[in-house]
Amino acid sequence: MTTALPPPLPSHPVLRLRLAPRSGMPRPIDGAWWPRSYDLLAELPSLLSGLPRAWGHVTSVTVNGATWPAAPGRMLVSNQVVRLHRALAASAPHTVVLLAPGRGRWDLLVVPPDTTEEAAEPLMAAAASDQE
Repeated sequence: MTTALPPPLPSHPVLRLRLAPRSGMPRPIDGAWWPRSYDLLAELPSLLSGLPRAWGHVTSVTVNGATWPAAPGRMLVSNQVVRLHRALAASAPHTVVLLAPGRGRWDLLVVPPDTTEEAAEPLMAAAASDQE
Protein backbone atom coordinates (compact mmCIF):
# COMPACT_ATOMS: atom_id res chain seq x y z
CA MET A 1 0.00 0.00 0.00
CA THR A 2 1.33 3.43 -0.97
CA THR A 3 0.45 6.59 0.91
CA ALA A 4 0.32 9.81 -1.09
CA LEU A 5 2.21 12.63 0.55
CA PRO A 6 0.81 16.16 0.43
CA PRO A 7 2.65 18.50 -1.94
CA PRO A 8 5.51 20.38 -0.26
CA LEU A 9 4.81 23.88 0.91
CA PRO A 10 6.59 26.64 -1.03
CA SER A 11 9.83 27.69 0.62
CA HIS A 12 8.85 31.34 0.24
CA PRO A 13 5.25 32.53 0.61
CA VAL A 14 3.73 34.12 -2.46
CA LEU A 15 4.17 37.90 -2.52
CA ARG A 16 0.81 39.60 -2.14
CA LEU A 17 1.34 42.60 -4.40
CA ARG A 18 -0.78 44.22 -7.11
CA LEU A 19 0.52 47.05 -9.24
CA ALA A 20 -1.47 49.53 -11.30
CA PRO A 21 -0.80 49.59 -15.04
CA ARG A 22 1.83 52.09 -16.09
CA SER A 23 0.51 55.30 -17.54
CA GLY A 24 1.96 58.69 -18.38
CA MET A 25 0.02 60.39 -15.61
CA PRO A 26 1.12 60.38 -11.97
CA ARG A 27 -1.13 58.44 -9.61
CA PRO A 28 -1.77 58.93 -5.90
CA ILE A 29 -1.38 55.14 -5.35
CA ASP A 30 0.64 52.84 -7.60
CA GLY A 31 -0.68 49.55 -6.26
CA ALA A 32 -1.20 47.58 -3.07
CA TRP A 33 0.95 45.36 -0.87
CA TRP A 34 -0.46 42.95 1.71
CA PRO A 35 2.39 41.91 4.02
CA ARG A 36 2.03 38.96 6.37
CA SER A 37 3.30 40.92 9.40
CA TYR A 38 4.52 44.33 10.49
CA ASP A 39 8.09 43.02 10.73
CA LEU A 40 9.72 45.26 8.14
CA LEU A 41 13.01 43.35 8.23
CA ALA A 42 11.17 40.12 7.35
CA GLU A 43 8.69 41.57 4.84
CA LEU A 44 10.73 44.12 2.88
CA PRO A 45 13.13 41.73 1.08
CA SER A 46 10.30 39.82 -0.59
CA LEU A 47 8.54 43.05 -1.57
CA LEU A 48 11.64 44.55 -3.16
CA SER A 49 12.58 41.34 -4.95
CA GLY A 50 9.06 41.11 -6.40
CA LEU A 51 9.03 44.57 -7.98
CA PRO A 52 9.37 45.01 -11.75
CA ARG A 53 12.97 45.25 -12.95
CA ALA A 54 12.04 48.48 -14.77
CA TRP A 55 11.69 50.14 -11.38
CA GLY A 56 15.43 49.80 -10.84
CA HIS A 57 17.08 49.46 -7.44
CA VAL A 58 14.95 50.90 -4.65
CA THR A 59 17.35 52.66 -2.28
CA SER A 60 14.88 54.27 0.12
CA VAL A 61 11.71 53.02 1.78
CA THR A 62 9.46 55.20 3.94
CA VAL A 63 6.77 53.68 6.16
CA ASN A 64 4.39 55.19 8.67
CA GLY A 65 6.13 55.24 12.04
CA ALA A 66 2.89 54.87 13.97
CA THR A 67 1.99 51.67 12.09
CA TRP A 68 5.36 49.94 11.72
CA PRO A 69 7.59 49.18 14.72
CA ALA A 70 11.04 50.72 14.89
CA ALA A 71 13.56 49.39 12.40
CA PRO A 72 17.22 50.15 11.80
CA GLY A 73 18.06 53.09 9.55
CA ARG A 74 19.16 50.78 6.77
CA MET A 75 19.27 47.13 5.80
CA LEU A 76 20.96 44.94 3.23
CA VAL A 77 18.61 43.50 0.59
CA SER A 78 20.07 41.41 -2.23
CA ASN A 79 23.54 42.76 -1.43
CA GLN A 80 22.36 46.38 -1.75
CA VAL A 81 21.79 48.93 1.00
CA VAL A 82 18.23 50.19 1.42
CA ARG A 83 17.62 53.17 3.71
CA LEU A 84 14.57 52.90 5.95
CA HIS A 85 12.63 55.96 7.07
CA ARG A 86 9.71 56.22 9.47
CA ALA A 87 7.40 59.17 8.84
CA LEU A 88 4.93 60.27 11.46
CA ALA A 89 2.51 61.98 9.06
CA ALA A 90 -1.07 61.04 9.74
CA SER A 91 -2.07 61.82 6.16
CA ALA A 92 -1.06 58.40 4.77
CA PRO A 93 -1.00 55.85 7.59
CA HIS A 94 -1.38 52.83 5.32
CA THR A 95 1.19 53.51 2.62
CA VAL A 96 4.79 52.66 1.88
CA VAL A 97 6.90 54.93 -0.35
CA LEU A 98 9.62 53.41 -2.53
CA LEU A 99 12.31 55.56 -4.15
CA ALA A 100 14.70 54.52 -6.91
CA PRO A 101 17.16 57.24 -8.00
CA GLY A 102 16.68 58.20 -11.63
CA ARG A 103 13.68 55.87 -11.95
CA GLY A 104 10.95 57.26 -9.76
CA ARG A 105 8.79 57.13 -6.69
CA TRP A 106 6.02 54.62 -6.03
CA ASP A 107 3.40 54.82 -3.31
CA LEU A 108 1.78 51.52 -2.37
CA LEU A 109 -1.29 51.03 -0.22
CA VAL A 110 -0.44 48.70 2.66
CA VAL A 111 -3.28 46.32 3.47
CA PRO A 112 -2.93 45.49 7.19
CA PRO A 113 -1.55 41.96 7.71
CA ASP A 114 -4.51 40.82 9.82
CA THR A 115 -7.03 41.72 7.10
CA THR A 116 -9.11 38.79 5.88
CA GLU A 117 -8.78 37.70 2.27
CA GLU A 118 -12.39 38.72 1.63
CA ALA A 119 -11.66 42.27 2.82
CA ALA A 120 -8.17 42.53 1.30
CA GLU A 121 -9.10 41.49 -2.23
CA PRO A 122 -11.30 44.52 -3.08
CA LEU A 123 -8.76 46.92 -1.53
CA MET A 124 -5.95 45.48 -3.62
CA ALA A 125 -8.06 45.42 -6.77
CA ALA A 126 -9.07 49.07 -6.32
CA ALA A 127 -5.48 50.20 -5.70
CA ALA A 128 -4.29 48.39 -8.84
CA SER A 129 -7.20 49.57 -11.00
CA ASP A 130 -6.39 51.42 -14.21
CA GLN A 131 -9.01 54.01 -13.33
CA GLU A 132 -7.64 57.11 -11.64
